[in-house]
This record gives sequence, structure tokens and C-alpha cells, in this order.
Amino acid sequence: MGIHTRDKKLLILDGVVNILLGGLLLCFPLGIAAWLGAPEGGSHFYPIILGAVLCGIGVALLLEAYGKKKGICGLGLEGAIAINFCGAGALSIWLLAVPMDIPLRGHVVLWGIALSVLMIGIVELVHQVRGRYK
Repeated sequence: MGIHTRDKKLLILDGVVNILLGGLLLCFPLGIAAWLGAPEGGSHFYPIILGAVLCGIGVALLLEAYGKKKGICGLGLEGAIAINFCGAGALSIWLLAVPMDIPLRGHVVLWGIALSVLMIGIVELVHQVRGRYK
């Protein structure tokens, strides 16, 4: 059974967003955090690992969207929803609970990422729930 068009579009959008966010984190050693106004850490290890994980999630989502006809499975929509809620939730809690001495643009970028990822998760969840009750 093939993947539904709406599922595929959501998986592609989510996959591209994850790859872009992962790519930003992979550029952490190049000074991307300072450029974005985000907090900088003492080590580049964790941002690079997280960036690689996000890129892997993005690739898995794209495999799920494009590989079904070839028998390739990636990460399904339910997994994407869980990842988006966990990621957006953790970032939002961090932004609310941990005072950071970063410029306004850093807060805007980080809240933009958190809200964007949360919105993608909500759209995916609504789509999934509607599909079950049709």
C-alpha cells in the first residue's frame, strides 16, 4: 500500500526542516551560534552530534516519503510527531526555565524554531487523527 499524498507532503516538510536544523547545528564550529544570537557552549561535540541526529531523522523521514514504492522504510508520521513534540517541548521549557544572556535575535530564532517544530507536529497530529476517523 502506498503512502498517502498528504502524509508524504508532511513527511517531506518535516524531513527538510530536520535536515536544515541539523545542518545549522553541524555548522556550530563555524560560528553559526554567534551569528544567530544563540547561546554558545564550551564544546562543539554535543551540537555536532545533535545536528547529525537531526539530519538522520530528516533523511529517515524522506526515505519514508520516497522509498515506500521501493520497499524502503524510514520514520513514520507517528514517530515524527513524537520527535517534534519532544524537541519543541524541551527547547520551550529550556527557554522558559533557564535565563540566557543572549541577544534578542537569539531569543527570536530559538522561539521561532520551537514554535515552528511544534506547529509541524500539531499539523501532523491533526492530520493523523482526522485520517483515523474517516
